Amino acid sequence: MTLQTSPIALLYPGDRAARDRSDPAQSRFADLFDAFAAAGTPAMPAIWHDDFAGEVEAQLQAARVVLVWCNPIEGGRRRDALDAMLRRLSARGVVVSSHPDAILKLGTKDVLYDTRELPFGSDVQRVDCLSQLEAELPQRLARGPRVLKQYRGQSGNGVWRVEAVDPSSPWTKLRVRHAQRGAVEETITPAALRGTLAPYFERESGGHMIDQAWQTRLPEGMVRAYLVGDRVAGFGVQAVNALYPATNGDAPQPGPRLYHGPELAPYRGLRRKLETEWIEMLRSCVGLPREQLPLLWDCDFLLGERRDGEDERYVLCEINVSSVAPFPPSAIAPLVAAAQACVER
Repeated sequence: MTLQTSPIALLYPGDRAARDRSDPAQSRFADLFDAFAAAGTPAMPAIWHDDFAGEVEAQLQAARVVLVWCNPIEGGRRRDALDAMLRRLSARGVVVSSHPDAILKLGTKDVLYDTRELPFGSDVQRVDCLSQLEAELPQRLARGPRVLKQYRGQSGNGVWRVEAVDPSSPWTKLRVRHAQRGAVEETITPAALRGTLAPYFERESGGHMIDQAWQTRLPEGMVRAYLVGDRVAGFGVQAVNALYPATNGDAPQPGPRLYHGPELAPYRGLRRKLETEWIEMLRSCVGLPREQLPLLWDCDFLLGERRDGEDERYVLCEINVSSVAPFPPSAIAPLVAAAQACVER
């Protein structure tokens, strides 16, 4: 097998058969491959798996830009070997997006704690151990439900809504629901909650959790702003999303995410805030160098409680950096242009 070489590579996970094919038309990025080809810089597929990591690294010696899609956990494996390779490539001058250091600064739930004082922040606490959870959570539950989030994950894994059945006695019976698709609401004891959350406090899982106040306007939907560097490239709007209020304990199935271009009228204010203020605030707050801003990333926002005289308020729910797909068609052209600009530089 002779693999295509190109200054631009699209890296995504797959098995040996997928790597042997290396067929862009059979990947979920077919439209992006087509766009690179139409722009005069055909991109090469770099199918990743730990089992043939050396092959992938050898293939990428010719690359100037590597665009990466790989979740924190893929097929039961963490991406430690991948991140080590990406750091080696970056040290040789290859532009890696998203760089593992950018993921650690933006793509974990810690970003909610780091930015809690910014305009899009909210009531967020860091919980470093189970004893701290038991000491502090009852006081917060007396004021309303909380959402406990593991340090790093995807697809709702490790995100739990917790509510006191009786707020006047918040540490007796608890209503809990996991954010993963198909989860059901349960009523459990604090001891059972401790057992459920204990694995997230283990060292290999990050050793802590993030505790965010429940946003009461969640049933009004969530908006995902897709960004190429520091510019909004499109929006995804989802009405029924994770942790949407259950009926008789049964969670509704998430609805589709509808994709729109960056000019979507209801979110022009959000776009303006992101491009003129918030992205720079965020970057500075977490200590991310401008050159490490991902070429493709997204921010999820919920609607916050309005304050007197304020415009619509948006609350950051999470940032996705590791594997941003699917994305709106409007993001393809700016992403191609940004990658080509990196090659030229």
